[in-house]
Amino acid sequence: MSKELVEFTAERKLPLGRNPNYGLETMTSPIGHQCYAQRELLDRFMGYTPGEICPDDWWIGQSLMLRGCEPLPRRRCFARTPAAISPPHSLPGSLWEIPSDKSVLWSHYSCKSFDCLKNRAKNKTVFYDCADCFDLSGPERSRWVSSKELDEIFSLAKGGIRIGLDLGGGTGSFAARMLERGVTIITTTLNLNGPFNEFIAARGLVPIFATISQRLPFFDNTLDLVHTMHVLSNWIPLESLEFVLYDIDRVLRPGGFFWLDHFFCTEDQLDTLYVPLIERLGFRRIKWAVGKKLDRANREVYLSAILEKPVRQSF
Repeated sequence: MSKELVEFTAERKLPLGRNPNYGLETMTSPIGHQCYAQRELLDRFMGYTPGEICPDDWWIGQSLMLRGCEPLPRRRCFARTPAAISPPHSLPGSLWEIPSDKSVLWSHYSCKSFDCLKNRAKNKTVFYDCADCFDLSGPERSRWVSSKELDEIFSLAKGGIRIGLDLGGGTGSFAARMLERGVTIITTTLNLNGPFNEFIAARGLVPIFATISQRLPFFDNTLDLVHTMHVLSNWIPLESLEFVLYDIDRVLRPGGFFWLDHFFCTEDQLDTLYVPLIERLGFRRIKWAVGKKLDRANREVYLSAILEKPVRQSF
């Protein structure tokens, strides 16, 4: 075990003694339980020189996160920065402007520029997740512009829609459209062969670098809206998906909305697995639409649903 990991996880007494607000006499820093199952990767991640520039190894941290090592341990080194910094664009123009290539460290991506990312959707021989996300002049620009679903949510929301979460939100376009409506949306995303987090931040939006396996970092009954598109689907084990849905329910305020946008599965899975799972949560259906997924031949379908969290009496 690396010396830095031992230093980080050590339990230490509080300098001023017992803290009456916390009810604690010691402080311990946490890491995910699966970190120790990934000892080789973890030792590489923690094998830095304290007080120096961190290695160019953010991808090791992401690999650990995807393997259940979340949260990652903190490190006592300085994050690498690009050699030449270009200041970001100002709001509101930044929402739909491509940032400078100088704002990103490109060493661990197949593309080395935003122009390359913008054009990779044209390459039909290679599959890219969210292939057209970086093309802000293409399909990404038209998403949620004239959205009947959003109009319906805003019309029904008691107290309005003010704050929310986009789970697995790509490059942040849902958050951008919501900001244009005066709503603050935080976007969770990973850097899967592209600088998704940097891109969202350059647009003037807030990214959270987290997997869908991580407990949502919000208190109970606080958010007006949770939206997710594509990231939740039948690739997730059913039991794991159930935990995710209950966590979404936890952070939504009573009367808040869960927008399940283009959840895909096979027709038989929808009826036998996913409809019963969703119905167990007791949401009120505002919209429920099922359509064919035309790019697959194995009878896959899309479910798009807007669901309202009920008021539950606990006494």
